[in-house]
Amino acid sequence: MTETTLVENVSEAAPRRMRSFMVIWLGQLISMLGSGLTRFALGVWIFAETGQATPFAITVLLGNLPGLLLMPIAGSLADRWNRRRIMIFADTSSALLTLMIAFFLFQGDLLIWHIYILVTLGSVFSAFQEPAYSASIVMLVPKEKLGNANGMLQMGQALTSVITPLLAGALFVSIGLNGIILVDFVTFFFAVGALLIIHIPQPAQSKSEEHKKSNLWNDIGFGWNYLRQRPGLFGLLLYYAMVNFLLNWTGVLIVPMVLTRFSASILGVIQTALGVGMLAGSIVMSSWGGPKRRIPAVIGFIILAWIGYLVAGLRPHPLFIGTGLFLLMFFIPLAAGNSQVVFQSKVAPEVQGRVFSIRSMLAQSMMPLAFVTAGPLADYVFEPLMKDGGVLADSFIGQLLDTGPGRGIGLMFVIAGLLALVVSALVYANPRIRNVEDELPDAVKSA
Repeated sequence: MTETTLVENVSEAAPRRMRSFMVIWLGQLISMLGSGLTRFALGVWIFAETGQATPFAITVLLGNLPGLLLMPIAGSLADRWNRRRIMIFADTSSALLTLMIAFFLFQGDLLIWHIYILVTLGSVFSAFQEPAYSASIVMLVPKEKLGNANGMLQMGQALTSVITPLLAGALFVSIGLNGIILVDFVTFFFAVGALLIIHIPQPAQSKSEEHKKSNLWNDIGFGWNYLRQRPGLFGLLLYYAMVNFLLNWTGVLIVPMVLTRFSASILGVIQTALGVGMLAGSIVMSSWGGPKRRIPAVIGFIILAWIGYLVAGLRPHPLFIGTGLFLLMFFIPLAAGNSQVVFQSKVAPEVQGRVFSIRSMLAQSMMPLAFVTAGPLADYVFEPLMKDGGVLADSFIGQLLDTGPGRGIGLMFVIAGLLALVVSALVYANPRIRNVEDELPDAVKSA
């Protein structure tokens, strides 16, 4: 398909206001807050049961890998079927999984392998919700407001990070884990209710696209070929894959790194600092909307985020960890929001389900490897190296980062940060990536 065809196939019904988006966003936000309460409470429960980093990594792996593998199929269905109904199905199914956790808790039979199974199923349902939601944004928001809308999406995640650690701690004392799970279940009604009262327009399809939809495998191949034919977008996704690998290779270990030295209340404060940073960055993005030249800004914001990550790994002190994670999360919404606008503007609405699913799959392709290797490397390699009396204890590295519990994970933070800075510099030196906004025409109409 040529670039000219992409422009001609855009739906004529360009949105003029953000009201419908705001209603859906609010419903999803309330649901995210409930899910955040459960994640925090279960995280403390898992560590109390095992005392190791590996179960965390396994849980995160199972919460991502099935959805990652299903992304191409889910993206195809997001272009074939009604996106609103897909989102309702996914949210309802997730609510039922929450009820299953509550059932095991009330019976007193909740085990680690139960959580593994339930997060796996949750990943499957999320795989269908994500491309349907992402592809719907451009149908709900004027082109000129895409940056603001993406900032609001990041804001929702930030509010979850800020509110849930504090609220979960208070609720854990007053109503216990069982009560938190039930609160989570109730919040799903807000997400589904918003979707029931709001209409999400479907993009117009050309006859050629309607014909292609008859073959699921063609749909899957279409998203891959679409991106491969656009080297700037494809190179950008490879960059994101590397950044996501490094971030998740160590990010999955934040909870064990903190809890090996500090209490759960300190963990809550640090996670709150992380959330406040993301909230501040998302507020800036939602009110600003981003610069005209977005790609250099994206790379620059990623570099600044990784500088914060280096700070978080340097010293075993809550101030260093909290400050570093605050800086990391302040710049991530700015990078993610501007990147999302580039893809929303350059990809035609009627194919965004397929293309965005392949985009997510490519960007997250290295994450399973990060989850598989992070826990064992922390437990059996880096932690022993940095323990008191370990191989690196008396070296320059040991003197710089300190030794003892959690410092092996701190070393992993520093290694990941330095590698990310090198990769970012190489990506910026690539003109096909740096100039992708000029090389590709917009495929979305202005209001």
